[in-house]
Amino acid sequence: MATINSPETEQLLTPAEVATMFRVDPKTVTRWAQAGKITSIRTLGGHRRYRAAEIKALLAGLPVDGARSQD
Repeated sequence: MATINSPETEQLLTPAEVATMFRVDPKTVTRWAQAGKITSIRTLGGHRRYRAAEIKALLAGLPVDGARSQD
């Protein structure tokens, strides 16, 4: 039986965590989200978070469909 990650249970990463994975500055990660290259989610406090599954797929070189900002 397959499990579906709901927004409440999926792992989210901070800009600093994503930046560490790609070895770039956190501001670069924010620019990627603004350009629509990766999907960002805004917290109630206005901070950006990124889906871990999407980031891991990008690192693995897998195509990611629907990378758009949800701001």
